[in-house]
Amino acid sequence: MEKRNTIQKRLVLDAVCALADHPTAEQVYAEVVQHHPSISKATVYRNLNSLAQDGQLRHIPLANGADRFDHYLQPHSHIECTECGCFCDVPITCDESLDAKLEELTGYQNSTHELVFRGICPSCAHKAAHKAG
Repeated sequence: MEKRNTIQKRLVLDAVCALADHPTAEQVYAEVVQHHPSISKATVYRNLNSLAQDGQLRHIPLANGADRFDHYLQPHSHIECTECGCFCDVPITCDESLDAKLEELTGYQNSTHELVFRGICPSCAHKAAHKAG
């Protein structure tokens, strides 16, 4: 069954692309509702999940914070600042052989992974150095 490409779905996808900084669902909602006040939070969340399931967005689940969404679909990794929460692309591609190795070892099928590095961004490190010195 083919899924409908609704106006709401287009609005959500456009918002993720416009924000272009790995927004959370809440940030996407805030962007969409500015231009379309009648849209509900549930509609935005539902469409984010639908777009991710359809492969039009990348859903990045995070254990210690709100999940992020990415419009850039090529294989790549991310880094998150543990101080300010800045979340960025990293020019390191994921090793797709890990997925095949996992499937071989566990019997799981269609496995994927997200690689998110964590550290302190240069801006936060600079601020900490000035406070200490």
